[in-house]
Formats: sequence, C-alpha cells, structure tokens
Amino acid sequence: MVAEVLEHLAPERGGVFIDCTVGLGGHARALLEAGVSRLIGLDRDPEALSRSRDALAAFGARVELVHSDYRDLVGVLAARDVHGVDGVLADLGVSSMQLDAPGRGFSFRRDDALDMRMDTSQGHTAAQMLAATDEQTLADVIYTLGEERHARRVARAILAARSQAPLTTTAQLADVVRRAIPRKGYSRIDPATRTFQAIRIWVNRELEGLDGFLAEAAAQLNPGGRMAVITFHSLEDRIVKHTFRALAADGRVVIRTKRPVTPTTAEVERNARARSAKLRAVERAGGSA
Repeated sequence: MVAEVLEHLAPERGGVFIDCTVGLGGHARALLEAGVSRLIGLDRDPEALSRSRDALAAFGARVELVHSDYRDLVGVLAARDVHGVDGVLADLGVSSMQLDAPGRGFSFRRDDALDMRMDTSQGHTAAQMLAATDEQTLADVIYTLGEERHARRVARAILAARSQAPLTTTAQLADVVRRAIPRKGYSRIDPATRTFQAIRIWVNRELEGLDGFLAEAAAQLNPGGRMAVITFHSLEDRIVKHTFRALAADGRVVIRTKRPVTPTTAEVERNARARSAKLRAVERAGGSA
C-alpha cells in the first residue's frame, strides 16, 4: 500500500520519519524518494535489517537502521536525542519475506523447523513454547489469537501428539491441527491457518503493548505530524481503531481515515497477501499539515 502510505504521511513535507517495521525497505525507499529528510528504520528481524541496509544504501546518511522492537521507539529516539518526529509508519504482522524464507517456520506450506520468531537472535521458538505449555493455556491462545472455534480440540490434539514425540517441524504441527478439526465440505482456508496465526502472535507477543506503543508514538509526533498503521488481521485492527479513537477523544490526534483504507483491486491481483491489509492514519493535533 505504498501509494496510500504516501498520501496519508505526506513525506514531501520533509522532516524526520520513523519506519517502525522497515522490513525490506520498500516503504522506506518510497518515503525517502518523496522528500523525507531523515529516516530511522526499526526492525527486530536481523535478516530484514541486512537486506534493507543493502536496499537503502544509496540514501547514505539520510537513513539509520536499528535492530529494535517498535515498542522500544521512545528509547530509540531518546538515545539519538530526537525529541519530535514528523511521521511514523508501522506495517504490522509477518512479512512476505518471513513467510517465504526457508528455515523460519512461519508457513505450513513447506516443512521447516518450527521456529516462528521474528527476532531469531533471542526468545523461545514455537517448538520450545509448545513443548512447555499446558492444554488450557494453549487452548486460550488458539481461541483468542487465532479465533479458532475448535481451539480446545486442537490444543488437546497437540498435547497428545507431543506426548508421543516432540513437535519440531511445521509439517508435523499442521498435520496434527488438520486432523483435529472436523471437515465439512469446502473451506476457503487451510484448517491449520488460524492455529499457525495464533502461535506466531503468541511467540512474538505481537499484540502485547500495541496500544501503549500507539499512544507513545503519537506523543512523539510534532504538531501536524502523521502516523499510519497497516494491520493484517482483525485483532490488530481492533486495537488500532480503538486506540486512535481514544487519542482523538482526548484531543491528542485527529483521525484522517474515518474508515480503514484497503488495497486496490490491482494491488490484490499483484499480491494476494495484501487482500486483508487495512490502513488507519492520524495527525497530531495543533498542526497545519
């Protein structure tokens, strides 16, 4: 959603912008080409940072890339003596690079080690967390984070399989989940989809502190500064929507998108994964941008 990001962040104003999930650098490049004076790009995935560093090398000192979780934004800015920014972008969730890269374990479409960590330099893998959890906790995770109505049945099946042998690959986990879920006719999505989403969010703590991050990021905006957030599932979008509404009610921001902006038909045709994307944007009160 590059065009939509540019429309709502207005990088032609110049200034300091933060790309909180720089990934491969696509949005960052577009922002810099459109006029951003300085861009600080964050990502907790070391591989993504390595690739974006190459992709953005031509912009030289206008770009700084930082290995950091976006929830540490305030500390990142303080360490650089930055006391206000003109734009913030957060493109949440797992990236296409992470889904497609071998060995990451995000997708059940290939047989990989069951990892799922966005930051492979720290934290527990999905295999380790599944090996240590209890049935009730796992069922709650799958139901809450995956919105899977057969969560208890799936959790029970995972623990039963675990008692026979460790679950260490995506193929093993997907097979257990598919066999646990009743099949009644055609299903638009693979039966393992919701459980994989839930475990990925759980492993990476994707929803923890999201509302706090949004409030802190809004507070870092200069008057007239703008923030855009792209989500890919209803749980994220719900948090963004309600947090932006609360900030607007307090007079701290003005909502620029009364309804979420969705990809064009042409973009979805080019990239099917974009079909669930939703963009919401706000502007810091008190400016004229």
